[in-house]
Amino acid sequence: MADPAAVDHEVRLGRLSLPSPVVTASGTYGHGDEVARLGDPGRLGAVTAKSVSPEPWAGKPAPRLHMTASGMVNAVGLQGPGMAAWLERDLPALRATGARVIASVWGHTVDDFARATKMLVDADADVVAVEVNASCPNAHADIWAHDARLTGEVVAAVRDATTWPVFAKLSPNVTDLTEIARAAVDSGADGLTLVNTVLALVVDAETRRPVLGGGGGGLSGPAIKPIALRAVRTVTRALPDVPVIGTGGVQSGVDAVEMLLAGASAVAVGTANFRDPRAPYRVLDELLEWCAQHDVARVRDLTGALEDA
Repeated sequence: MADPAAVDHEVRLGRLSLPSPVVTASGTYGHGDEVARLGDPGRLGAVTAKSVSPEPWAGKPAPRLHMTASGMVNAVGLQGPGMAAWLERDLPALRATGARVIASVWGHTVDDFARATKMLVDADADVVAVEVNASCPNAHADIWAHDARLTGEVVAAVRDATTWPVFAKLSPNVTDLTEIARAAVDSGADGLTLVNTVLALVVDAETRRPVLGGGGGGLSGPAIKPIALRAVRTVTRALPDVPVIGTGGVQSGVDAVEMLLAGASAVAVGTANFRDPRAPYRVLDELLEWCAQHDVARVRDLTGALEDA
């Protein structure tokens, strides 16, 4: 096989079918069409919008971003316009670009997660799935992501509020990720997004203070790819029937191949979007070229095909 166009790139994540294995990671592609208008998001499997809570939220103080040797540390803190404003302004603009949208919800309480989801349902929002962001390290992640019972509670609240597919986005900053993943699935998650950023700190030696206005932050980018691969591999071996969107350091088509081999059913491009807003399209093209060169007729055949050492 030499023609990338001949590669079947449809993927299935439980009851969710996507025409492409590449999606965008929440928080890296904007709330609406601000990045999507620079390309053709209809080529992607889906665009995961920035996480939204029921009410507007100011986020963390500036500065919020700092580049590192192999990635980026951020403490944005989930700034957002609130669900009502997102539904009125941002979602229609994003959908007008041809994007399939995964809505991402977060909150300070279990009821916040439920209310945000219920607002989506009441508005009959044009989305394909809901992501439960229970793991942002800059906004109360210690309440949800580090406790299997509480993770289960927020997932169950979202599950009770909608019939759309639900994906729980989980943190690598835990002792036993499999335990928390199982709690999310047992509480109604159709699938998982693995992983969110890794806890980090950037220090200014001259001022003897943290660089970021919010203090610590979350490390993303190439530096965390091995962590993400290990998380995807570990969880999908323990829960082989649970579809996973693998994210963390995906910069190229080969990175996407590695994530699929580790067990992911789809891959999310995140930090690469800040450097190149068209990165997801390049990753997709490179992935299909790799498949063509290696006689892989269907992208989904790569999922979990990693051989043991």
